[in-house]
Amino acid sequence: MSAFRALNTPRKIVIGLLAGGAGYATVNYVIWPFNRELYMTNTQQNEIDAFTVKRIEEVCKNFQNAENCNSLLKKHLTKDVVDQLKYRKTRLGATLYDVIRSGVNNLDASVGVYAPDAESYKTFAPLFDKIIEDYHGFSPKESQPAVDLGEGKAGDFPELDPKNKYILSTRIRCGRSLAGYPFNPLLTEDDYLIMEQKVKTALDMVQDKELKGVYYPLAGMTKQTQNQLISDHFLFKEGDRHLK
Repeated sequence: MSAFRALNTPRKIVIGLLAGGAGYATVNYVIWPFNRELYMTNTQQNEIDAFTVKRIEEVCKNFQNAENCNSLLKKHLTKDVVDQLKYRKTRLGATLYDVIRSGVNNLDASVGVYAPDAESYKTFAPLFDKIIEDYHGFSPKESQPAVDLGEGKAGDFPELDPKNKYILSTRIRCGRSLAGYPFNPLLTEDDYLIMEQKVKTALDMVQDKELKGVYYPLAGMTKQTQNQLISDHFLFKEGDRHLK
């Protein structure tokens, strides 16, 4: 399940996507004050088990023999890369299999990888770096530009449609992760419930009238409201097999 918050004002629309649910989430929040990272760091070894290594080897071998697959994963997941990465695991438990699972099961994918957590970008850099450079043209030798969010520079931009003849709507969409939690490939149902409770609590504390809005849990949303939010491009349609 998911939950969603939409804030609609005359000048801006802000949306946030949350994992959904209720009930025992509040109890879990009390039990897990330090989140999964602390638990996983203290209970898991750095090396993965032989079964997982064997599964990675078999999956990668079959994948390289797959026909009608032109993904960046297929291009860069060489035997040398597999041998280099198949024993690695992040502190939250991500393995190479978690990185490539979507790509090896969806041969029509254009990229084929998902980062299971933030640490994966470094742990599995020999694969991620090549794919990122191929896709974005940005190599590991280049540095990220300094942060510039444009505060105070609104006057530098000319009016794009001064007579209101062409532009019907504008949307700015951004996504953020929660520190201490993995990304979608590793998230459990409990993770989603706890994350939803944390974000909902934070959103309910917003007092600014231009930012304060209505919280919509999918579990309690009417079909009419859901269809309207999808029609207004606030709520995404479910069923992306690449994320399963």
